[in-house]
Amino acid sequence: MRIGIEAQRLFRKKKHGMDIVALELIKGLQKIDKENEYVIFAKAGPDQCVIEPTENFEIVTTSNYPYPIWEQLILPNYAKQKEIDILHCTSNTAPLYRNMPAILTLHDVIFLNSDRSVWNQGSLYQKLGNIYRRWIVPKVIHKCQAIITVSNWAKQEILDHFSNVNDRLFRVYNGVNEVYKQGANSQDLEMAKRKYDLPDKFILFLGNKASKKNMIGVLKAYCIYTSNNCFGHIPLVVTDVERDYLMHILKGIGCEEISECIHTVGYVKNSDLQFIYSRAIIFLYPSLTEGFGLPILESMACKTPVITSGTTSMPEIAGDSALLVDPYDPGDIAEKIIELLSDKTLYDKLVERGIERIEQFSFLNMSKEILELYKKTGEQLQLSA
Repeated sequence: MRIGIEAQRLFRKKKHGMDIVALELIKGLQKIDKENEYVIFAKAGPDQCVIEPTENFEIVTTSNYPYPIWEQLILPNYAKQKEIDILHCTSNTAPLYRNMPAILTLHDVIFLNSDRSVWNQGSLYQKLGNIYRRWIVPKVIHKCQAIITVSNWAKQEILDHFSNVNDRLFRVYNGVNEVYKQGANSQDLEMAKRKYDLPDKFILFLGNKASKKNMIGVLKAYCIYTSNNCFGHIPLVVTDVERDYLMHILKGIGCEEISECIHTVGYVKNSDLQFIYSRAIIFLYPSLTEGFGLPILESMACKTPVITSGTTSMPEIAGDSALLVDPYDPGDIAEKIIELLSDKTLYDKLVERGIERIEQFSFLNMSKEILELYKKTGEQLQLSA
């Protein structure tokens, strides 16, 4: 078979969850499948060294058209030229009109949530993306031969919206990159400290302007923590946001006085993220909603205990290897921070459980499951031909 994989944002510098999963899928398939032919479709970008073509993997790069135009017009045209048998679209959406069968990875349907506060905030790019997804997914999902999603929670959410796709919907867990399990040496840890001007000890929060990441809740919780603890105000490191944006949030919640305890480090390269996790003493991930929650596993692999939400997919991924909180209750988040810092037995237990937990998630296994789905879809198409 000739399998096309949509990986539109693969070569951009600032990769996030779906981009990482697409990259890991391609790397995994390159290891395990020497039989099928693959064509990877992506926009040109500055990070093209992340993947190399091999004997049965061709990489096609295109100009940087706007997302909907690229997906609806450019992608199907290139797929037709390359005589693709099955097109796998990896990031929630797919072309409406194409001349080949499609498999869709639908990570979640949070953007269909009736609570607009969950999806209608963040940057302009995020807002426009959610509007596009709300329009295209209900139209395209019924035209796909198979739909992949990443957790049992996300699967049920999809079925709540689209009950008639049950026989075509498959749950395939994401994994955790093996590099996180290897541990960081002292030179790399020191490099990360200097590069990002990190404190010696800190609590880590992967910031994001999307409201579902719960930055306001985290900052309120940290404000409570700093006023109700005896640990000397361990600093909070927030990634991926500017200082001005952080100060705007702090002013809005009346917590400007804690700004000196908070360090903003901007975007952290994926190759550096493991060192940031490893230097942190606690990782905060109390999102309001997540389809999977990849950073939970990444932090566990780096032996840093996790505080995450007891809602949506996060308990499914974390199991009993993290402290679970009510993400809508800053007091609960603050209480769990203090509990974890004051109880070494609990701290060590979560580190140990986290190391065991990550063994249940593998990107290589993910690639194997998706390859089997390619084969199954191809067989079904042959029977129906």
